[in-house]
Amino acid sequence: MILVTGATGQFGNAAINFLLQKGIKAEQIVALVRNEAGVTALHEKGIRSVIGDYNDYTSLVNAFKGVEKLLFVSGSDISQRLTQHRNVISAATEAGVKHVVYTSFQRKNETETSPLWIVANSHLQTEALLKASGLDYTILKNNLYMDFIPAFVGEHVLQTGLVFLPAGSGKVAAVLRSEMAEATATVLTTPHHEGKEYDFTHSEAVSYQDIAQFISERTGQVIRYVSPSAVDYADTLAKYQVPNDVIGLFSGFAIAQADGELDVVSHTLEELLGRKPTSVREFLNQIYS
Repeated sequence: MILVTGATGQFGNAAINFLLQKGIKAEQIVALVRNEAGVTALHEKGIRSVIGDYNDYTSLVNAFKGVEKLLFVSGSDISQRLTQHRNVISAATEAGVKHVVYTSFQRKNETETSPLWIVANSHLQTEALLKASGLDYTILKNNLYMDFIPAFVGEHVLQTGLVFLPAGSGKVAAVLRSEMAEATATVLTTPHHEGKEYDFTHSEAVSYQDIAQFISERTGQVIRYVSPSAVDYADTLAKYQVPNDVIGLFSGFAIAQADGELDVVSHTLEELLGRKPTSVREFLNQIYS
């Protein structure tokens, strides 16, 4: 039995669809959901849902009973994430889960000096908890979702002709979320992944200067890339009433890219997919078609 957490979210839902495509029978898949909203599509595929909340330890123990493999999609509430993740790992241990596949993050700097520390801290501690739990585990070090690049570029880029982001000349080896989910389904359905840590990252990295050039080539418009200081970037977004927490998150990822934190390339994903992942150029050609 395979249980997928965050089953109505984009990553979890995509992973379920790929499990089905790989021949796993619907009755061998369980979807963990916080409530019944959005489960109709899962039920129509024959997927059974169970109620469980990362904040409710007992609900997790009950949901995990009889589960052999657990796809543990990291929580989105950063302030509560470590406590929630501790609940998941403890509940999986108590329920007798055999193998946990955890969606972590890509990084080079694992200290408090990292611009991604607000994200990194809970992930790093979760990895340590998994390794100390006695459970078989696989850790997926996910790079930036390629799907987020248009948000960093800005929705009005074709009107302004400008990509404004403090990412310097740093590069990012972004990957489509759906392709990470597909590779995750492969990990869940093939042997010999226990105790492994995989770089879920692209085999090529690009800068935002490259991205501006790709958009220019696709649209026929001249798109410039300007890398302001982090302070100027934050001040500019604040003038447009962007919430402070969003500014902080965008700034953190941009500065991380400037520092080379996400410039990690690997062929692991390519090997699991059996093909080259979609390139940033191909993705942007679709977005700006």
